[in-house]
Amino acid sequence: MDEGIELSLTIAQIIQRLRGSHLHSQIERQAKECLHQPDVKLESLKEDVRSFLKTSGWERKLQNAVYRELHIQLPPRHPPAPPEHLKEPLVYMRKAQASWEKRVLKSLNSMSTELLVPLAHMRPAAEQKELTNKWNEMGTDEPDLSRFRPVYAPKDFLEVLIGLRNPNHDSSEDISVRSHWGLIQVPLNVRDIPHLREAYSELNLTSGQMGIDDHALIHPVVMEEDSAAAQQYSRQGCPTGLRADLWALILNATNQPQDVMHYEQLKAGVIQHNLLVDNLIYKDVKLTASNDDYYFVFEDFLYQVLLCFSRDTAVLEHFKYNSATPPKSYIQGKVGDEECAVVYPPNGVIPFHGFSMYVAPLCFLYNEPSKLYNVFREMYIRYFFRLHSISSHPSGILSLCLQFERLLQTHLPQLFYHLRQIGVQPLRLAFKWMVRAFSGYLSTDQLLLLWDRILGYDSLEVVAVLAAAVFAFRAENLMEVTSLASAEAVLADLSTLKVMPLIQVFLFATAM
Repeated sequence: MDEGIELSLTIAQIIQRLRGSHLHSQIERQAKECLHQPDVKLESLKEDVRSFLKTSGWERKLQNAVYRELHIQLPPRHPPAPPEHLKEPLVYMRKAQASWEKRVLKSLNSMSTELLVPLAHMRPAAEQKELTNKWNEMGTDEPDLSRFRPVYAPKDFLEVLIGLRNPNHDSSEDISVRSHWGLIQVPLNVRDIPHLREAYSELNLTSGQMGIDDHALIHPVVMEEDSAAAQQYSRQGCPTGLRADLWALILNATNQPQDVMHYEQLKAGVIQHNLLVDNLIYKDVKLTASNDDYYFVFEDFLYQVLLCFSRDTAVLEHFKYNSATPPKSYIQGKVGDEECAVVYPPNGVIPFHGFSMYVAPLCFLYNEPSKLYNVFREMYIRYFFRLHSISSHPSGILSLCLQFERLLQTHLPQLFYHLRQIGVQPLRLAFKWMVRAFSGYLSTDQLLLLWDRILGYDSLEVVAVLAAAVFAFRAENLMEVTSLASAEAVLADLSTLKVMPLIQVFLFATAM
């Protein structure tokens, strides 16, 4: 596509999206108010208004909003391209994702039928009052969740990815026999070490990596409130005391009065209606974060954020660029009638086993529920959804799996072969780390250093690199194992690992 046309399309798309936003109305109001100022002259009106918006900080806010749009919007394509092609260009990927969605929704509906629990119902007044009173102490509640089970676990999703094949690709034509060693058998382009070194040049062995409080004063990046500068800065790690502000700035996750009001409206929705997925959220928090030494103290926060998240229809917007489609259910007695189909849950995301671990680490950074909520929602619609959707995107879980296997096969072929010989597929051991972006496996300080780089490079690729680096670090011990159980034992505890030295050594000290 001609570069000029592509740029025009991108600009038009961003203008259209921002035009209906709260920021647009705020800037419009500010521009009107500044007309009453004495230094604004009719003959230089345009320049004077622009100058006012710049000096009063509104220009920077607009720049940050545009920067956010550039990160989440669809790549501009030729207008006649169908929407589904923009979401995911490969037909077989779209079919696999649709098939997986049906399976997950069927599992949810079966649970509803078997347990005689409706997908949604209004809470009785007494229950609403009780929930309002204990909103900040939901962790003390002990509902009977024994009948509920997670809709799916990561290992179920892995089996689907393993079975994926491109019907138009003849694997016998592959130049390297290595392609048959791994579990992922789809032909996607993933970067090798030389290309990774180029992309992650700021992580080279001579560059210092931060993550400590070595800035007593507020950093200029935070003062300037520049999303692009904050993102570049976080590539080498964020000082602990500045991380919360820097992440919110990168994500353009504000906590304005309208954001707080939106959160309060979602909270009201939780109090008024009970959803079947609420039980899945409770169960997941109890099975994961509540049993974690780092995160059990945040149990109340996790319920608040996840229950509100399930009701947030603003999350549906990410399905414009996600290969997935929001699941739909039917109003009672109207099954099959498309006019009576509603998105369920309202945000279109059915939680799975481990979902709450996407939120848990953020609780260390934000103690205000509405701010915590806004940052999590942005993290989800930019990154985390890719970890449980089938797509060909470079940050998609399929690409991460393939990247991990290729890195191991290329740079640790003896280890890969040894594990295969004893019936151990490395991906089966690493998948649980990657699908959670290592949350719950690394110590929190190290996990936050990893997530600094996800935000800094606007990519989940570093997750696959770290998974391969862990195998490289434990290679000597893994070469000694003779069974799956002993391999799992070697990789059972990652809490003592130092993330950045591992990644740096793997990328920059590995022989070409």
